[in-house]
Amino acid sequence: MRHSDWYYDFVSPYSYFGFLRLQELGELHIDYHPVLFVELLRQHGQKGPAEIPSKRMWTYRWCAWWAARNNIPFRFPAAHPFNPLPYLRLAIAAGNTPDAIGLIYDALWTTGADPADAALVERLARSLGVDPAQLASPAVKDRLRQETEDALARGVFGVPTHVVDQQLFWGAEATDFLKSYLADPAMFASAEMARVSSLPVGVARKPG
Repeated sequence: MRHSDWYYDFVSPYSYFGFLRLQELGELHIDYHPVLFVELLRQHGQKGPAEIPSKRMWTYRWCAWWAARNNIPFRFPAAHPFNPLPYLRLAIAAGNTPDAIGLIYDALWTTGADPADAALVERLARSLGVDPAQLASPAVKDRLRQETEDALARGVFGVPTHVVDQQLFWGAEATDFLKSYLADPAMFASAEMARVSSLPVGVARKPG
C-alpha cells in the first residue's frame, strides 16, 4: 500500500478541509503528524494568512463560502487565529488517531466555540480518555517539537501537507493533484513538469 505522511495544525481551516478529504485517498496508508504552523512560517520567513488584514478577511470569507458550497459542517471559532498548542498536544496524548483528530477538528471548526476556553480542552481530554495533566508532559511536548522539526527537514512549509514518495502536496485543494499523482506516478517526469521544477530565478526580492 502507498504511504503518506500528512502534516496538520488545528489552527488552519484548510487543514480541517483537508482532513475531511482524506477519505478520498483509500489507496493510501496515512500517518498523521501534528506540527506548529507558526514555527513553519517563522523558519521560512513567511507571514500567515491572518497576519495580513485584507488576506485575513478574504480567507475567512472564502472558507465560509467553500464550506457552504460543499455542504461542509463549518463555523469559525469565536476568535482566530488561536493558540493550537493544547489541541496539538491533546492529539498526541490521545494517540494521534483519526478519531481523536476528528473529534478535535469538530469541536474547533463546527461549533463556534472559543479555543481559548480551558474548559473546552478539558472536556475534549475527558472525552478522549486523557488526563489533562498529560498535555504538559515533557514527552508530549518533545513529540510535537520533533514532528515540527522533521516537517521542516522535509521542506514542509504549510498545512495541510501530504508527503508521498518525497513529493509535497500542500493545501486542501491539492487533494486532486495528489490523486492525479497516485494514478500516474510518472507525472513529474513529463517535459513541462521537469522544466518548471528546475526553472531559474529571474529576480529575487532584496532582504529588508
